[in-house]
Amino acid sequence: MFDLLKGTALLLLVLAGFTGFSLKAPKGMKAMGALAGAATASFLVEAFQRYVGGDLFGIEFLGRVGDSAGGMGGVTAAILVPLALGVNPTYAVMMGAVMSGIGILPGFIAGYVMSFIIPKLEEKVPDGLDLIVIICLAAPLARGIAEFISPGVTMTLSTIGDIIIAAQHASPYVMAFVLGGVITVVATAPLSSMALTAMLGLTGLPMAIGALSVMGSSFMNFVFFDRMKFGDRSTTIAVAIEPLTQADVISANPIPVFSTNFIGGGLAGMVVNYFGLINNATGTATPIAGFAVMFGFNPAKEVLIAAALCAICGITAGYVGSIVFKNFKIRTVSEIRGN
Repeated sequence: MFDLLKGTALLLLVLAGFTGFSLKAPKGMKAMGALAGAATASFLVEAFQRYVGGDLFGIEFLGRVGDSAGGMGGVTAAILVPLALGVNPTYAVMMGAVMSGIGILPGFIAGYVMSFIIPKLEEKVPDGLDLIVIICLAAPLARGIAEFISPGVTMTLSTIGDIIIAAQHASPYVMAFVLGGVITVVATAPLSSMALTAMLGLTGLPMAIGALSVMGSSFMNFVFFDRMKFGDRSTTIAVAIEPLTQADVISANPIPVFSTNFIGGGLAGMVVNYFGLINNATGTATPIAGFAVMFGFNPAKEVLIAAALCAICGITAGYVGSIVFKNFKIRTVSEIRGN
């Protein structure tokens, strides 16, 4: 039990750091929105093409498409973050080009730091020489930042993953509730549940819990966003299909969204644990692809029953959450993004 609490505390600390960054860091909300876009462009494409098109349907070409996208998390983050923060597109792509083989979080951090350094270089260096200076200084500096922080990021995430997997055998239902809740919360955070489960290397029951808990969260967030009036109908539909598309709205309302998602995801995790389902396609903690790949590892009848119960858990949690937070002060889409 101690190991489970330690792993959960580490993961929640990471999530708290991202929420604090979104709200307090200079241009933090824009940067986190770009990180969400990077996860969508890389991990979501991988989940659909690699595990659904490649593994489930046996189309080799689609598998290669997914593999290619899945290895580009750091590249896409290092491009999209500087772009979101107003860096010259050529320099933004240059930051991404030097991130080959780098994970999404180190790429994100390097891209964010360089988004403030590159404009300073442009101010100080005469026109005509700025390109050469940025090539000679900024490009290696960006790669150096990413490589410097990568070991720490990898060690932290690996520790969390090892603890969660070990806790599966000691306290299965407690683990299922905590894991389902945490992964569902991460699915609504810019870190991305796809990115997290891929970096943790989850397979088997933990990955099945991640996949169906996030699938159930689609129903939960549809009900919750609709009743809380965070935005219009398009916002509600978008968050149900892929929470990452509304990462800025969620980061601006962490308490009601994260609390509701933790409970709903935890209940769904216990359902999956009861059925003993498995999922050996790591990184597929996403609503549609995660549900689809489950049929490749489990009897169809059990998947359908478990998925239906997870959806019911999500709908119930979303409805109850909207009652609990009915008078909670929220920030709407119009306040965050402007009219």
